[in-house]
Amino acid sequence: MPEKHALQPSSPFQDFSHRDAQDADARVLDATLEPLTDGGVRSSEILEEALALDPHHHEARILRERLHQMFVPRWHFPMLADAARNRAYAEAIAAKVRPGDIVLDIGCGAGLTAMLAARAGAKHVYTCEQQPLIAQAATRVIAENGLSDRITVIPRMSHTLVVGVDLPEPADVVVSEIVDTLLLGEGALATLKDAMSRLAKPNARAIPERGTLMAQLVESDKLLHLWRPYEAEGFDLSAFHRFARVAQLTPNDFSACGLRPLGPATDLFQFDFTRPSLQPARTTEDLSCSGAGTVHAVFVSFEMELTPDILLSNGLYSDGHWGRTAFLLDRPALAEAGDFLRVTAQHDTSELSLSIHMGEAAAGDAAWMPPSSRAAWHPTRSETADLSYH
Repeated sequence: MPEKHALQPSSPFQDFSHRDAQDADARVLDATLEPLTDGGVRSSEILEEALALDPHHHEARILRERLHQMFVPRWHFPMLADAARNRAYAEAIAAKVRPGDIVLDIGCGAGLTAMLAARAGAKHVYTCEQQPLIAQAATRVIAENGLSDRITVIPRMSHTLVVGVDLPEPADVVVSEIVDTLLLGEGALATLKDAMSRLAKPNARAIPERGTLMAQLVESDKLLHLWRPYEAEGFDLSAFHRFARVAQLTPNDFSACGLRPLGPATDLFQFDFTRPSLQPARTTEDLSCSGAGTVHAVFVSFEMELTPDILLSNGLYSDGHWGRTAFLLDRPALAEAGDFLRVTAQHDTSELSLSIHMGEAAAGDAAWMPPSSRAAWHPTRSETADLSYH
């Protein structure tokens, strides 16, 4: 537990001089003139110097916070607080890292996975972090946990690392957690293909091993109201809806919307992180309904296999820090058990698009097909909604 300090009564007297205040103003000006080509490192240092002179300097505090928000994405904090995610990585790393291993940890963050690898018995962990401010902080976290002699933080992208220069030898284990809500958005496939081919031994172990993207039909009036309110104060807003085809839900949004599954999840794509492919792919799938309801969206989620028996997911029944993604139908559609909706999903190894076939004939069949009467599908106009997630 962190040490707690008692609050002290405030004093009406300033604990710094007028000269200190002037010097702090000058340092803040210096910080605003400093180029950010170093990832904000020098600007951050200058602002800390200003606050050492005047701890209550308004502009210095505002600029420091703005700088940190710019270079340290806010998702780092709920991710570090995600106990299920942390436990899964701890167990997977303990299962795969062996005494004497050289470990490459891609995407250092606060240093947690690197420290887990060291705790699991790695001879040495080389962890890379492209954001210099984060790399600096991770170095301090690692030092404060007494692991500086076994973990080296490299403030660069893994693509720039060279065996024999940055790592003494290829890695026995490659650890990463560089996925977004749809697995692909942080460039995981390209990064891991490079790392597994250049920086790892031929039989290197990887965490995670595999990932699957899945889609299913969902119902949620609250989702529709949140992303496509039809009116406000008596005014029709529907012409604005074309800007809301992909709902990107925070964990709080996801909890509040109460998405109800109308059918099982269907696999779209599977990815092998131990031997990543950089081939784009396309698939057309029929998403089935197992019960009656109103289809509002196609919910896309992932399941990530850290080891064959340790899984992480951002599906409908999972918790955790990951957001969720729902591709909205242009118009809600009534469905009965046995109906299905046809979708086409494509990826270019870094982004996903999903098209919903609404009434479009495909291979002689209607894309929205009730089990008994194909003429009974409910949307009244033929349309395809092209939805892209970036």
